[in-house]
Amino acid sequence: MAAAQGRARTGDKKNTIYACAKFLFEVKGFKDTNVPEIAQSAGIATGTFYLYYSSKENLFMDIFMDENVKLKQSILAAVDTTREPLTVIQEIMQLNNQGILSNPILREWYNKDVFNKIEAKYREENGLEKVNFMYDAFIDVVKKWQADGKMRSDIESEMIMALFGAIIVIDQHKDEIGISFFPEIQQLLTGFVLEGLQGKSKEL
Repeated sequence: MAAAQGRARTGDKKNTIYACAKFLFEVKGFKDTNVPEIAQSAGIATGTFYLYYSSKENLFMDIFMDENVKLKQSILAAVDTTREPLTVIQEIMQLNNQGILSNPILREWYNKDVFNKIEAKYREENGLEKVNFMYDAFIDVVKKWQADGKMRSDIESEMIMALFGAIIVIDQHKDEIGISFFPEIQQLLTGFVLEGLQGKSKEL
């Protein structure tokens, strides 16, 4: 019983840290929020914070990925995936961009200098495979399109997901490419990629 109560208290404390940090990140942003502030808001000593999270970056990425999953799940629930793939992908990208812009946690994605450092720190602590900004459920949609003949089956579904991911992350490179080309360049690339993916299998 005592052990169970201890685990419950531990879980409650971690949840409190998470909730307080999420509020501060939303209000002040990642850069202007520090660990002592989070600890004070959660009613714990700063040293206690590190019993639950190894760094501010680690905690932020946990929150970021949870928010990202919620957004992607809401998008999949709202989109009719039985329509033509190009229409579906275009709608998903539009809803994704709207969702990111309306969420102060997810908006850090567009703060390239800050977010790249956060992501690098998280990868260092948790491994490359822990960071995946696409959503697992959508690969089932891709496989269904392949089975229905709407998309090439000679290309692995994971590779198709990687292509979609590349289209999405190009948004992080507006400055290098030229901001005047957005969002049109994403729309064009989406069309070109989908045209290729819906074409006939090529003999190598």
